[in-house]
Amino acid sequence: MAEKLIGDKRAEALAELPGWAEEADNDAISRTFIFADFGEAFGFMARAALVAEKMNHHPEWFNVYKTVEVTLSTHDAGGLTEQDIALAKAMDGIAGR
Repeated sequence: MAEKLIGDKRAEALAELPGWAEEADNDAISRTFIFADFGEAFGFMARAALVAEKMNHHPEWFNVYKTVEVTLSTHDAGGLTEQDIALAKAMDGIAGR
């Protein structure tokens, strides 16, 4: 099972994720991606879903038209882990950010 990120490891990991915000109330990180249109948003979600499935680590997300809101937390560990950081970086790459 993945271990929660705490202390310096957590701070270092979050420093590598500009655009992501901590959600202290549920020990998670979140980001809102805004695309040109629904097709781009859906394409992002499809590509991100393939990565998430390969990692066996699935995001909580919400999509309306060109906006995708993502929340990442490892429920089995009870909070933020390296898996969340890796998926966030992958999503940033897919979105070209």
